[in-house]
Amino acid sequence: MARLTKKQKEAHAKIDRNKLYSLDEASALIKEITNVKFDASIDLAVRLGVDPRKANQMVRGVVTLPHGTGKDVKVLALVTPDKEAEAKEAGADFVGLDEFLDKIKGGWTDVDVIITMPSVMGKLGPLGRILGPRGLMPNPKTGTVTMDVAKAVSDVKAGKIDFKVDKTGIVHAAIGKASFSADKIAGNAKELIDTLVKMKPAAAKGVYMKSIYLSSTMSPSVQLDPKAVS
Repeated sequence: MARLTKKQKEAHAKIDRNKLYSLDEASALIKEITNVKFDASIDLAVRLGVDPRKANQMVRGVVTLPHGTGKDVKVLALVTPDKEAEAKEAGADFVGLDEFLDKIKGGWTDVDVIITMPSVMGKLGPLGRILGPRGLMPNPKTGTVTMDVAKAVSDVKAGKIDFKVDKTGIVHAAIGKASFSADKIAGNAKELIDTLVKMKPAAAKGVYMKSIYLSSTMSPSVQLDPKAVS
């Protein structure tokens, strides 16, 4: 096991492992124990009482964080010529179609989100092996396949993120940056948690919110009290 640095030991010492923190307490504590030299990401991990192997217990969706993600999200809009101006005005970083499809075929994936139109999805199918593993394949369920390209681009730029429960029943999401105020971190976390609560599958039995942890890049995690935030 790797030895902890002095700062890591100090961070661990500030966390009471026998305590379940409120969201406000955890948000303030995470800021206090984050000592890296860059603007660390703030991450939320929620363990749900679902069986992701069953289609009727899959939890997947989108949420718009009220205070944004703190990240400059690079958006590629794969659209027909009549939609290009709309996408550019909404803030898309890259706009076009065939030229970008060729670039992706060549291995280019230097974007965070791809937004496209239903009529273009057929051209994206063959690129699934490139886009799929990177989480870049557009999907109607996450609002990235739509005729309202401008709204989709604007939403992503404003802090819209998509999430999906993994095979172990956990939803992981980056909800902000360490430079955010504790109030903004708490507000973004609450928005995601509330969204997950609303999406509880009817087939899920027993305790739904099993555990919630807040952490930052390279920091120890702080456990929240699920009953206090859900």
